[in-house]
Amino acid sequence: MRFGYWLPVFGGWLRNVEDEHMQPTWDYVSRLARRSEEIGFDVTLLAELNLNDIKGVRAPSLDAWSTGAALAAVTSRIELMFAVRPTFHLPALLAKQAANIDHISNGRVTLNVVSSWWADEARMYGVHFEQHDDRYARTSEWLDVLNGVWSQPTFSFSGKYYRVENTVLEPKPLSKPRPTLYAGGESEAAKELIAQKCDAYLMHGDPPARVGEKIRDMAARRERHGLPPMRYGVAGYAIVRETEREAQDELRRVTDVKQNAAGFQNYQQWLAGTQLEQRVSLEDYSVSNRGLRSGLVGTPEQVAERVAEFEAAGVDLVLLQFSPQLEEMERFSQAVIHRTPQAQAARA
Repeated sequence: MRFGYWLPVFGGWLRNVEDEHMQPTWDYVSRLARRSEEIGFDVTLLAELNLNDIKGVRAPSLDAWSTGAALAAVTSRIELMFAVRPTFHLPALLAKQAANIDHISNGRVTLNVVSSWWADEARMYGVHFEQHDDRYARTSEWLDVLNGVWSQPTFSFSGKYYRVENTVLEPKPLSKPRPTLYAGGESEAAKELIAQKCDAYLMHGDPPARVGEKIRDMAARRERHGLPPMRYGVAGYAIVRETEREAQDELRRVTDVKQNAAGFQNYQQWLAGTQLEQRVSLEDYSVSNRGLRSGLVGTPEQVAERVAEFEAAGVDLVLLQFSPQLEEMERFSQAVIHRTPQAQAARA
């Protein structure tokens, strides 16, 4: 099992807690990223939004690409997973940018391809916003261009959304055969696209049994296309305490829902712009990506057992959120990561 986390580019993850004591600043995230690879984390995900989805649109947020490029130069081991939205980037230019950061990082760049959902943000930044299935049709062409310029000496493409002629991209990414392409989605259009053109499937938080069903579905789709097996990741919000009562007390604190919180309107737009398989509760509003449904709340033994259940279901990456991030990541590292079989074997 690999352990990853969202870089707190928004200054936190809790829509009901105004100050989580982790400011969206270079000083904080660079210190966090350097420390995270020392204590056993393998991946950090840099969310790409120009507005603050969690704390409200007028709150500060960091740019994913410039932050990630800087992190590439000051870290040595951790995978830098950039969330990228095709509607905001021409594919050949993005391929060039990502390849350059991949060289800075010595081959640690991966992409999480996200079809945009936030209509207001698109309008504010002058980006065309399309309906759900149209966004996935664009993403399909976008991936064709990305992969083509990364893999071929010269590449041409003519489609409905993109056209490039005799494109040369050098140097190619260090990662072979290409930087890993992650993606998530629960609509039929999303799952078919991901099964055909990506390398790994990321899921919102759910119990291990439900996640296992999704993995079996995606594995079958992958097999029908004659492609090798995918990798699988799941989101989770982790609360680890010495006693179950302490963990439940913290859970009640973070789910004290305030529907007038600054991020509630943005959350409603996200719901309207997606096609989720399940109804979403106000508790899900409190923590993004349905993180609480993963059940990573409890004592170290309970959380470690839950991680093992995900691994048995076919998950090889858990992408976590914590609050406050640095302190809780230290706690999780000692209480859970160092209890895993691979960590124990490394110490033996």
